[in-house]
Amino acid sequence: MKPYSDTNFFTHTYLELPNFEQAKVLFEGCNRRNAVLLPVTWLHRLEFANSLERLVFESRKGGQHRVTPESAAAAHALFEENLSSGLYVREVVLPLMSVIESCHRLIRRRTAKYGFRTYDCIHVASALELGCDTFWSFDKKALQLAKLEGLKTN
Repeated sequence: MKPYSDTNFFTHTYLELPNFEQAKVLFEGCNRRNAVLLPVTWLHRLEFANSLERLVFESRKGGQHRVTPESAAAAHALFEENLSSGLYVREVVLPLMSVIESCHRLIRRRTAKYGFRTYDCIHVASALELGCDTFWSFDKKALQLAKLEGLKTN
């Protein structure tokens, strides 16, 4: 198994949001398989940081999840620590043009019919470019696109 997860998966995992237990099982399964590490791209790094801060903002406005600035900072620190130590995750560099080309192909094949978001297309294209065979997310549309592209899903 060569898994890829979108940022939604990381956010639920590191903030212990409702899907945390399922994510934990998947993470631990990777760790038992001789440390299969989830790839982290530039998009994950940016989107994860923004996701944490957006949830803090939404919490202040009465949002669904209670995320404090302190819990967001702790989640971000743990993510960075895991990235540095190679626990669960590893940083990867993808040639931007190959991701763009792969993403354009996905968009032309799928978006007019299903209405996929750009970020979902970028994540699935990245998974394909990395040769991943499995896609983890808690976002239904992202999982739908991954399945359409032949990836196994959580």
